[in-house]
Amino acid sequence: MPTIVVDVMPKPEILDPQGKAIAGALPRLGFTSFASVRQGRRFELTVDGEITPEVLRQAREAAEQLLSNPVIEDVVSVQALTDADSQPGAQPGTQPEGQNA
Repeated sequence: MPTIVVDVMPKPEILDPQGKAIAGALPRLGFTSFASVRQGRRFELTVDGEITPEVLRQAREAAEQLLSNPVIEDVVSVQALTDADSQPGAQPGTQPEGQNA
C-alpha cells in the first residue's frame, strides 16, 4: 500500500533537550563530525488507494492540525514514499510537498 511520510521538527527557537543529549553523546562514541542535533518526529500514513495531490493536501492538513503542535513545531515535509524508498537505509526520494521550513 502507498505510504506518505510526514516529518515534524521543533521550531528553531524551541529548546531541544533530547537533541542536546544526543549531541553530547556523539563525540563520546567517536562521532566527532557533528556540531549539533535536533530531534524530530516521523509519521507514516498508509493510503488506501493512489496518492494524488488531493491526498497529499489532506495529509499536510492532518499534519498541521493533528500530528504537530503548531506552537512549538513545524511540519517540514509531506511526501510520498516510493517502493525504492522503503529499502533499508533509503531516504524518501520524492519532492516534499509545500514545505514550511
